[in-house]
Amino acid sequence: MQKYQIPTAEYESFTEADKAVEYIKRKGAPIVVKASGLAAGKGVIVAQTEAEAVEAVEIIMKDEKFGDAGEKVVVEEFLEGEEATILAFCDGQTVVPMIASQDHKPAYDGGKGPNTGGMGAYAPAPVVTEQIKADFKTEIMEPTLKALQSEGLEFKGIIYFGLMIKDGKAKVLEYNVRFGDPEAQVVLPLLETDLVDVMEAVIEGNLDQLEIHWKQQKALCVVMASGGYPIEYEKGKKITGIKAAEAEEDIIVFQAGTSLENGKLLTDGGRVLAVTALGSSFQEVIDKAYAGVEKIDFADFQIRNDIGQKALEK
Repeated sequence: MQKYQIPTAEYESFTEADKAVEYIKRKGAPIVVKASGLAAGKGVIVAQTEAEAVEAVEIIMKDEKFGDAGEKVVVEEFLEGEEATILAFCDGQTVVPMIASQDHKPAYDGGKGPNTGGMGAYAPAPVVTEQIKADFKTEIMEPTLKALQSEGLEFKGIIYFGLMIKDGKAKVLEYNVRFGDPEAQVVLPLLETDLVDVMEAVIEGNLDQLEIHWKQQKALCVVMASGGYPIEYEKGKKITGIKAAEAEEDIIVFQAGTSLENGKLLTDGGRVLAVTALGSSFQEVIDKAYAGVEKIDFADFQIRNDIGQKALEK
């Protein structure tokens, strides 16, 4: 990103823990420590003190909590602002953004607690204004495609742009080459064009010839997680009520950490279900999604009760 002048935080990458610690002590806190590889959305630690940052390096590199994903660690400037996600389709020559969304990473209400893979999301994200969208295309999205091409990389698929927005400007926090979870559960239900048609255009390299249409609605999802997630949690809890929830208008229940044993649906992971609602306003989708959650049950489940509240404040 530095090479191609894509707006991002100041950062350094390290393969040796001692050098990462030296950098942390030189820069001070707050500071962000990341596992460089894929870590199920949980490999980012926002350290408020130098001690927390050093501990994060040890967890990632010495304790190998994230396995191979922690062979390299990224230590970067702490950016203040509001996070948002823009996913994009890319066929190697053309990149097309999807509707912006906003995730809720911390486990508990009010943005408190440990980071998770995501406890809920909504779309479109009001924080991503029309001006920010325009700047994103010219300052981040298009330069990213040109950077890939300049490096000899023909990428076809999904690019995930994790953004930090402050004072009407966006900076890149992270890239992924996949859909976001739970962002996909609110973005894809708003896609009016058949996803198969879009992905075929991505594969065949003619994305520029396809007009992609979106529903003029809001979408919001609430993640139902196992009690104790993301630290320690039990599996094997019986799940009931999914059919009752999906019988409600504009409700979709996405399964994640589940398994079927002897005809019974059981919990089998940290994030178990994502209950998505569609509607014409954020208040409507908040009410619908939480009404859907109320129809579903498994022992000791946990949710955040404030998904979408930021959208109401815009």
